[in-house]
Amino acid sequence: MDIASLRKKHPEHWNKACAIRTLTLDAVAAANSGHSGMPMGMADVATVLFEKHLKFDASAPDWADRDRFILSAGHGSMLLYALLYLTGYEDMTLEEIKNFRQLGAKTAGHPEYGHAKGIETTTGPLGQGIANSVGFAIAEEVQRARLGRKLVDHHTYVIAGDGCLMEGVSQEAIGLAGKHELGRLIVLWDNNNITIDGTVELSDKTDQVMRFKASGWQVIEIDGHDPQAIDEAIAKAKKSRKPSMIACKTHIALGSSAQDTSKGHGALTDAKLIEDTRDAYGWSYGPFEIPKDVKSAWEKIGARGKAERQAWEDRLAAMSSNKQNEFARIMAGEPSKKLSATIKALKKQISESKPKVATRKASEMALEVINPIMPETFGGSADLTGSNNTLTADMGVFSPDNRKGRYMYYGVREHGMAAAMNGLNLHGGIKAYGGTFMCFTDYARGAMRLSALMGVPVTYVMTHDSIGLGEDGPTHQPVEHLAMLRATPNINVFRPADAVETAEAWEVALSSKSTPSVLALSRQGLPTVRTDHTTKNQVAMGAYVLAEAVSKRQAILLATGSEIEIALAAKELLEADGIGTRVVSMPCWEIFEEQDEKYRRKILPAGPVRVAIEAGIRFGWDRWLFGERGKREKSGFVGMHGFGASAPAGTLYKHFGITAEETAQKVRDLLR
Repeated sequence: MDIASLRKKHPEHWNKACAIRTLTLDAVAAANSGHSGMPMGMADVATVLFEKHLKFDASAPDWADRDRFILSAGHGSMLLYALLYLTGYEDMTLEEIKNFRQLGAKTAGHPEYGHAKGIETTTGPLGQGIANSVGFAIAEEVQRARLGRKLVDHHTYVIAGDGCLMEGVSQEAIGLAGKHELGRLIVLWDNNNITIDGTVELSDKTDQVMRFKASGWQVIEIDGHDPQAIDEAIAKAKKSRKPSMIACKTHIALGSSAQDTSKGHGALTDAKLIEDTRDAYGWSYGPFEIPKDVKSAWEKIGARGKAERQAWEDRLAAMSSNKQNEFARIMAGEPSKKLSATIKALKKQISESKPKVATRKASEMALEVINPIMPETFGGSADLTGSNNTLTADMGVFSPDNRKGRYMYYGVREHGMAAAMNGLNLHGGIKAYGGTFMCFTDYARGAMRLSALMGVPVTYVMTHDSIGLGEDGPTHQPVEHLAMLRATPNINVFRPADAVETAEAWEVALSSKSTPSVLALSRQGLPTVRTDHTTKNQVAMGAYVLAEAVSKRQAILLATGSEIEIALAAKELLEADGIGTRVVSMPCWEIFEEQDEKYRRKILPAGPVRVAIEAGIRFGWDRWLFGERGKREKSGFVGMHGFGASAPAGTLYKHFGITAEETAQKVRDLLR
């Protein structure tokens, strides 16, 4: 539908949509930066969605049963900001719009979770939003089945662009959604045929309609500028048992001289272009000026869901206090009150029985006692369930026939799994964890970084964490991955030494509200090194003295995970030579770094030589070797200096010199 026809047939709609378009033009011009074209092109779709379909109340943005709206094409952030301002979200003021992309503003270049209410997830890295949406939709299905429609009954809507659909993670996401018949998920595709480089044909010939159909989706094709067609398509999508993709044929930068060009994708800041576009819209108002009748109409849209929200609150209030308290607990992300005692009991059992088990098996042992007391956990694996040990008997498998299932077979979709887990947690009421091999954090990296950036406490169960996995060889042996993850802000990387430390790591991870966790777990069996039961969670300190020197302390051995066993054996060799040796277990550097100076000095005092042992690269270890009162000339490292090899684990440790004998000799050399 052309502009003239749209203005004539739907004048009220046109004015509301133009409020989005002109706010976008003004904000981008003021910032001299941004992306004008997508909001201008998708304003009609967004207006119909918010006015006719989206269940929300701008005065109660955290309403648990609201529909979720995700702007996967996050570069078009002004579309979302304009909608939040126009509908009356309290913290999205006109001043915030004017400060678009400025330091300290809620209106960041791309939508950032936590900056303002109504931003459900951080988007901008293309494909992440649509992949997050699968997690949101799964969470809604699980909670509706468990808690009932009176509490949970909503949809997830996504606006995605050509770039989102080109990203590989999008196929992982739509494949999952189609397989699991997530009928409450509706994707609105901004089908404008434009990328930064030019038309889509420059780089792609995919038939997106057939692609979605082949993945099990309902697909509806419409004119993205026809309000009636948009309304009918969304109504039809809401009735489907399949997820729906609505292909909205639009014009990027509608009404401007940059319409339907790659120029229209970016920042339209030319004063003449903006003036001409306003004329084409019939918009005679000044910059950032929204006429009272248009703003009032939008605010009525923002209040449309108030009665439904109040009815929901009444239904919640009518439930038993126990049900209300449990709902409040899980939505707040609080762990079960039983968690601490449950972990303590498990630790005592382990310390007494002293099993020699891989820490991946120890993780399963922890989950076997955690999952029954925390029904909000939702687990999964990227086609490695038997290797990651992530499924416990009480969970049930999520499927179209079992919406109460709490375990997902994600298939070989590491990136899609990680992005879905972000969505599961962001939805609220779910604590997601998922597993793959540690080496394949490379595949999941994009979503893991966003977990950290958003402060979403997802738990990543990464097994087969070193050359200790053996014969699969260097393609599967992580050597740089611990360093990569530790270099990422706001991720707690746990590498437990035995089943006790593993249980403690799980307790810390599930108690976190704003930091994701990585559990780096061994394939090979490890002895129990914490044989004296203590109720204190030592992992919660980040590092601690596992074994104190018997003779006068001359050396400190620092290690994590499977190399703690080596450190303890090296200590025996050194003590036999009269060299007093302390062994420090460092299961989580990030948490240790947060401890006060007094505690860190107690664990790592000045004086003794220091040697770190870890079957990964050295990068990062110098912080502890000759920082924290250490000396460069009195420190050493036993570990990997390149990639691994294919052989049994024991052979590899000897081949690469990661042994007690090499460690002891390193200490002796430093003491000379």
